Amino acid sequence: MDLPSSMQAMVLESPGKPLVLRQIPVPQANNSQVILQVLACGVCRTDLHISDGELAHPVLPLVLGHEIIGRVVHCGQEIKKLREGDCVGVPWLGYTCGTCRFCRSGRENLCENAVFTGYTRNGGYAEYVMAEEAYCFPLAPERAKPPTAPLLCAGLIGYRSYCLLGDAVTRLGIFGFGVAAHILIQVALFQQKQVYAFTRDGDRESQEFARSLGASWAGGSSESPPERLDGALIFAPVGSLVPQALRLVDKGGSVVCGGIHMSDIPSFPYEWLWEERVVRSVANLTRKDGESLLRLAAQIPVKTKVQLFPLASANEALDQMRQGKIQGAAVLIPEIGPIPGST
Repeated sequence: MDLPSSMQAMVLESPGKPLVLRQIPVPQANNSQVILQVLACGVCRTDLHISDGELAHPVLPLVLGHEIIGRVVHCGQEIKKLREGDCVGVPWLGYTCGTCRFCRSGRENLCENAVFTGYTRNGGYAEYVMAEEAYCFPLAPERAKPPTAPLLCAGLIGYRSYCLLGDAVTRLGIFGFGVAAHILIQVALFQQKQVYAFTRDGDRESQEFARSLGASWAGGSSESPPERLDGALIFAPVGSLVPQALRLVDKGGSVVCGGIHMSDIPSFPYEWLWEERVVRSVANLTRKDGESLLRLAAQIPVKTKVQLFPLASANEALDQMRQGKIQGAAVLIPEIGPIPGST
């Protein structure tokens, strides 16, 4: 396919300022890379943290976006599996070195030389994007649609967080009922867990949304559920939720913080941590996480609720996420072809 020399992209030029619609060069690929026509790109809370300046050291100017559904339109000379016309998903983890001590020990999510899509490399808020073949997830054509986009970060990081709780968890608390939570509740229910959903105090709409998806109980983050929790996932970037979750978790339970950014955690009594309770964070993902989740999502099958925005309305999508007005996920659609269906 002959590619144009330039493309439209929503560019972050300075943190704290709106993205700007620019005409920029179409990316080029080396031998191990592919160029993708972007079919859809999810809007992730991490994008909001980068845009608002809460994550340091983005490579500017930057095209955000790391929940990318794309079609291969150009292959480097050393591409082994993908062909033009194939559909793939592109996640946050864009490249790892394979040689540092973390990569050698099977922890590529902690790679010392990692490249991150939409943070240290341009992402999917554009008409085209470049990606490493080895870090793309092949998708069947029927899966290469907007509802799949949220699985590529909210779903993946949520799933990694969920797996770290262990198989013994039967009563699961989820704090922050956004994109990740509405995916993970489907996984948990499929595996016969009970889910207790915690939202902002007074957010009756989100609580009803959680109950409609099968939550056994839903309430405000300052409330207590009818039973103690075996484990808890925190997706809201609010540090004060950590001691609150610890207070509700039973002996031996874990509290897993699934976000890349969180406000400071206030002090709390040691007795809330005692009896072998655990607090831990999750960083990035591995390709095995992605492969496992995508298989499981097809088996369940996971259904995501998405709200579509044209590429040029990326700032509106970010603003609505910032204000908590989006139930499910926001997904951007470039205007360079037919818009794939949202169901």
